Parts: sequence; structure tokens; C-alpha cells
Amino acid sequence: MRTNILLSEAIKVYPLSEAPLYILIPFAAERISAGFPSPANDYIESRIDLNEELIKNPSSTFFARVAGYSMRGAGIDENDILIIDKSLTPKNGCIAVCCLDGEFTLKRMLIKKNCIWLVPENNDFNPIIVTPDNEFVVWGIVTYIIKQT
Repeated sequence: MRTNILLSEAIKVYPLSEAPLYILIPFAAERISAGFPSPANDYIESRIDLNEELIKNPSSTFFARVAGYSMRGAGIDENDILIIDKSLTPKNGCIAVCCLDGEFTLKRMLIKKNCIWLVPENNDFNPIIVTPDNEFVVWGIVTYIIKQT
């Protein structure tokens, strides 16, 4: 059985640049059909700013690149880029970057009445229970996963 990969070894964190960067990318205004093709979708009507779409709190948002496989079942794979918002309040079931006893990890948080579990999404890894003896901080909440196909 593999052990948990530490976030400090597993991902690199990139803060947003202080200078705003606006690149407007062509955007098909109509949704793309996953069924039968529509001839109406053959043209691009507008442009989209991914900063505006994906980043709600710029001063508290960071990017990170994933290494490791503990969250594969949640669709988070090696080299995916995470968008992490440090201003969000953790909720049961969220995917969070946490610092546990000085080491970072990326896990799904299960919050019960008197207990927090950090749960991997891969059976090769064990869940971690957070106890009062642990130093524990939720560093940020994953809001988006950017994947390369």
C-alpha cells in the first residue's frame, strides 16, 4: 500500500500575478452538443475572459500543479492544475489543500459532529483522521480543476 504524498513534494503553488492579465479568447456562445451536431454551432459569437469566469477572489486565489494519484477518483490526476481559493469556508465534501502537522496534503474533507477526516479518492491511500493533537489548517478550497486531454 502506498503512503500519502505530501503536497509540498506533490504540487507547486503559483500565486496570481499582481498585474492583471486579460486575454480574451474566442468563445462559442451556443453550448456544444455532446449528441448530434448542430449547424448553428459552426461560428463563434463572442469572447470569454477565463480570469473573470474562474477566479472569484483574485487576492486569495492560487494555482497549483498536481503530482501524485491520491485524488484520482475525484478526477484529479498527475499534472492537473488546481485553482485554489483561500478565502472560502470549508464545507463537508469539499476538496481542500490542508496543512496537517506541518505537511500539506490534498484531500476531500468529511466533517462530522466532532471529527474531521481527510479522505483520498484512491483505495491505495488511507483516510486521515484529524485529532486535537494535530496541528491542522485548511489552506484553501479547490474551486476548479484544469486538465489536459
